[in-house]
Amino acid sequence: MISYNFFFLSFFLLFFFFFKKHSSTLEVMEKSVSLQVITTPRSLADPLSLQIRDLFSPGSSVSTQPDCLSGFYSPDELKPHFMRPMEDPDGPGANGRAFIPENMSPAEMREKQEGLVRNGFDQFVSDRISVHRSLGNDTRHPECVEQKFRHCPRLPDTSVIIVFHNEAWSTLLRTIYSILHTSPAILLREIILVDDASTQDHLKAPLDLHVQPLKIVRVLRQKERKGLVAARLLGAQEAKGNVLTFLDSHCECFHGWLEPLLAQLREQPMAVVSPEIAVIDSNTLKFTKPLPSAGARSRGNFDWGLSFGWENIPEPERLKRKDETYPVRTPAFAGGLFSIYKDFFNHIGTYDGQMEIWGGENIEMSFRVWMCGGQLEIVPCSVVGHIFRTRTPYSFPKGLEVIVHNQVRAAEVWMDDYKNVFYRRNKKAAFIAQSKSYGDISERLELKEKLQCKNFSWYLENVYPEVFVPELAPALFGSLMNMGSHTCLDIGERKPVRRAVILYKCHYMGGNQHFEYTVLQELRHNTAMQLCLHATIEPEPVRIELCNYKGGSTVPAPQQHEVFKKCLTVEGVKAIMKTCNPADKYQHWTFGP
Repeated sequence: MISYNFFFLSFFLLFFFFFKKHSSTLEVMEKSVSLQVITTPRSLADPLSLQIRDLFSPGSSVSTQPDCLSGFYSPDELKPHFMRPMEDPDGPGANGRAFIPENMSPAEMREKQEGLVRNGFDQFVSDRISVHRSLGNDTRHPECVEQKFRHCPRLPDTSVIIVFHNEAWSTLLRTIYSILHTSPAILLREIILVDDASTQDHLKAPLDLHVQPLKIVRVLRQKERKGLVAARLLGAQEAKGNVLTFLDSHCECFHGWLEPLLAQLREQPMAVVSPEIAVIDSNTLKFTKPLPSAGARSRGNFDWGLSFGWENIPEPERLKRKDETYPVRTPAFAGGLFSIYKDFFNHIGTYDGQMEIWGGENIEMSFRVWMCGGQLEIVPCSVVGHIFRTRTPYSFPKGLEVIVHNQVRAAEVWMDDYKNVFYRRNKKAAFIAQSKSYGDISERLELKEKLQCKNFSWYLENVYPEVFVPELAPALFGSLMNMGSHTCLDIGERKPVRRAVILYKCHYMGGNQHFEYTVLQELRHNTAMQLCLHATIEPEPVRIELCNYKGGSTVPAPQQHEVFKKCLTVEGVKAIMKTCNPADKYQHWTFGP
C-alpha cells in the first residue's frame, strides 16, 4: 500500500502493532573593603617557566624541573591573593544559602522585575548578597578535600579570562572576587576581563576604577560587539599565563577549584579540562554544594541536532576511575568553563574565528580536540558554580540564525557524511549548507589536514561508542503530514516520553516534526532522544516512548514496528490506531520535505 514518488511521497501508512535588581547607586561596589594581601616568596611568585618537551608529539610529557622542591605544596604556599573579609553569617545568601526577599515595596517589586528582564536571573537578589560571600565549609568528596599536589613538576600558572556583555555589577564582581579568594597566588597569574561592547555605564569607568587596586585584574574592550569567540580570542592573545582558564561572568568558585585542573593538565598536557559545574539558582542564588558522599555522575554529550547535553557516565567509563580524584572522559563539553595550555590552544586551532557571536563553538571544539589528538575531561574535585539564565537577555545582531550558521561550519569541517543526519533534522541548516552561505572553511580544512586528524567515524567508534547512530540514508524521512487533516505529527514537549503524540500545523523545518521510517519499520524521532511512535489500543492516543531498539542485540518493541494489522488514523485532535480502511483519507500520510 506504499507508493513512491521522487519528490513527494504519499502513502497509506500501515502498522502491524501488537497491543499493549538597577545598580545606579552601586551599593554593592564595596570600594572601602579591607583586603589582606598575601605575599609570597620571590622564587614562588616569579612567572613559572614551565617547560614542555615535545608537547604535541605522541608520548610527550612535562619535563622534570631541576630547581623545583620535593614533596607536596603546603597550605601556606597555596594561599590566595586576597583573604575573604569577615561575613555576617546571617546575611543575605551567606554560606551559599538561598536569599528570598520578604515584604517588598512596590518600588522593590518593579526593580526586581526589571532585573529579571534585563539579565535572565534575579539581579535584585544578587545585588543584596555580598560580592565576597563565602560558600561555607568544603563539602567535596573526602578524597578531593585530602588531595595533595606534588611540587615537581611545578603546577603551571594560569590567566583567567572572563568575557562579559552588559553583565550585572554584582554578579561580575562576585565572579572576580570568588577567583581571588579561592585561587592560590602562585598559580593565578592574572584575571582578564574582556568587554564585548557593553552599553551599560557601570561597566565602563566605574569598573576600570574598581579593579585598578586589584593589580592582577585588567579590562580589555572590543569597540563593537563581536561575540564570545572573538572576545575569548582577544583575551587568549593577551594572556601571559601558561594555562588559559575560561569562565563565564556569573560564576562562583568553590574551595580548591583551581589546583585539580592545573594538576590534571600537568599530567595530560593535551587535555582540555572542565570543572564540575554546580548550579547557582537564578532566582535565589542558592549555591548547590557538592555532597561528600556523592561521586561524579555525569558527562557531556551531543545530539544529532548538534546541541549539547548531559548523560550518566557509562559503566565501563566509571570503572576506569580508581578514585574520585580521577577525571571523567567526556565526548563533548559545555564550553563555558575550562582550562587548556595556551600552547596547546594555539596548536589545536584556538576557535573557528568565523563563528559568529555565540553558539556551536563548544561542539566544534569537542570534535576537533578529540579527533586531532587531544582529550576532553571533567575534573570532579574542581567545582565551579554557574547561574543558568532563565532566558537569553541579549539580542543577536543577525538573529538566532547565527547559531545554525556556526553549527553548519562545524558539521562541514568535522562530520564527514554524518553531517547529513544533522541536516535532515534542521532544514535551515540544510539550506545554509546547500547554498554554501556558511563562509570560507578552507583554513579549518587545512588545519584538519595539518594535524592529521581522525575522521568522524573514528570519533563515534572510539570516543562515543554509546551514541545511537541513525541511518545515514533512510528511505523515508521528514515531516509526516496527514492527508485528511493537513496537520503533522509533532512530539510536542521537550520531554515527551510516555505522552501522546500531537497533531500540529506543519512547518517543514524538522525539529519536533522530524520522523524517519527505518529499515526495522519503526517511526523514529531521533534528534535529542531516541523516541519511537508506540501503538496503543483504541481509543487511547498513540504515544511517544523511548525506542526499544538501541543497536547491538536489542530489538524493536512489538508496539514500535509492524506486527498486527492496524492503521495510524487522525480522529479529531488525536492520532489513534484503527482498523485499516483504504478509502479513509485520515489514514493516508505523506513525508514532506
